[in-house]
Amino acid sequence: MGLSAPQRCSRASDIGVRHNQRQEAMSRSDINDLVAVCAGVFGLALYAGLILVPAWTSYSRLWERLAATVLSLYVFAVLIGTGVVGALVVVYLRG
Repeated sequence: MGLSAPQRCSRASDIGVRHNQRQEAMSRSDINDLVAVCAGVFGLALYAGLILVPAWTSYSRLWERLAATVLSLYVFAVLIGTGVVGALVVVYLRG
């Protein structure tokens, strides 16, 4: 006998996928909190990977590495400040 073509599942329950049984939707503040936390984690990961790690590996002595880490915090503060100012401009212009 030849192999038959695989059958397509017509519903999610056919493949064992279960949906969230909770009927209430996320509130606007829950969505805002989720976006803020995700943006913060993503920004911190980018800071660590793109600024802190290259600053740390550029030097071999411990005091140089610590100084580069402290100075890179200024770069991080400028990035945060730029984001806050940008968000305030958007809020002001959208009114």
